[in-house]
Amino acid sequence: MSIMNALVTTSFGRASLLLIAALAATLVFALYLCLIALAEPLLTVRDAFARSDFIVVLGGDGPPRAAKAAELWLAGMAPRVLVSGDGDCLYIRDAMIAAGVAGTAITIECRSGSTRENAELSAPILAQANVTSATLVTSWFHSRRALASFEKACPRIVWRSYPTDSPHRFLNAAFSHHGPAIAQEYAKSAVYALGDLARGIQGTDKPAGWCAGEPA
Repeated sequence: MSIMNALVTTSFGRASLLLIAALAATLVFALYLCLIALAEPLLTVRDAFARSDFIVVLGGDGPPRAAKAAELWLAGMAPRVLVSGDGDCLYIRDAMIAAGVAGTAITIECRSGSTRENAELSAPILAQANVTSATLVTSWFHSRRALASFEKACPRIVWRSYPTDSPHRFLNAAFSHHGPAIAQEYAKSAVYALGDLARGIQGTDKPAGWCAGEPA
């Protein structure tokens, strides 16, 4: 009987662990779906079409970002384009040229490896061109963090956001290769916000030079 009791207890324990694991997985998946469903209102900034001095397209998800930037340039949004980001800056430039954008209209910045560096390394290029307005092109779920980074790096420029299109159904995003990146964007946004707060307290986040209002 003692052996039977031990077997029953062991089986019950294993079943309990499996049930707990299944419940935990269900809760995690439900949370994941909630994050994806809320991504459009929480993570996205999509301004109306307006003419700008520059289109600034960020690297990281090259094909859709290049296509959107080319579409906007061909529609007359801006005469110039700045491609910012290491890794796929040359691909984005070449893809835009293949889509009909004049190569002479494109400037590239291929050193930045993060959204904050995109902003900080793009700012002096735009300052040298005396840019007063610019439109950011990035992935739709990355647009709010990107816009905040560029506004902080160069508040003298009027920034707008015109990101890639989001899926018509959130389940399409949830089960695409973008799904994990969308979920991670919440954590990245929180890290950036805390970093900006820390730099603000230390007084190290202030823009300099032309972006701060000094003469070019």
